[in-house]
Amino acid sequence: MQTTAPRPTGVERSFGGDEVIVTKTDLKGRITYANEVFCRVSAFDESQMLGEPHNIIRHPDMPRGVFRLLWNTIKDRREMFAFVVNLAHDGAHYWVLAHITPSVDANGQVVGYHSNRRLPLPQAVRAIKPVYDTMLATERRHSNANEAAQAGCDLLSAMLAERGTDYDRFVWSLAMGDQ
Repeated sequence: MQTTAPRPTGVERSFGGDEVIVTKTDLKGRITYANEVFCRVSAFDESQMLGEPHNIIRHPDMPRGVFRLLWNTIKDRREMFAFVVNLAHDGAHYWVLAHITPSVDANGQVVGYHSNRRLPLPQAVRAIKPVYDTMLATERRHSNANEAAQAGCDLLSAMLAERGTDYDRFVWSLAMGDQ
């Protein structure tokens, strides 16, 4: 596996509106399954990513606070929708509307996580970027990654409270083109 993260090139990649990116991970977030669309869009071969942490596609412009909220949500056995910008193996980036859910076995035990990603509406990406930029500015004031993630998560909650909404309603309104 690569030892250093690729540098963002500024090249934006897209995929078909009828395509779905699918991955599955274990409880620690290591990739156990990746469909062809994910491999193509992320520019990774399946063999390069199986067993690797899902954050191998983490873009530096993606706030840690969103991932803190994500992990808190799915560890609480709830689903989450989120807009995410990912970094491909070749440095290109791509936006997704991700739906992440816990995967349970026959006994109801969480055994991993499943994510389906679709192409987001362009206006949703335009609306979420300033929110993420504000979070990133706050997170960059912290040298400790854990403190940065918490600061970003707290700021997001405060921004949404000012708007009289929560994260789920905010994301869903953007996904439906209501904002």
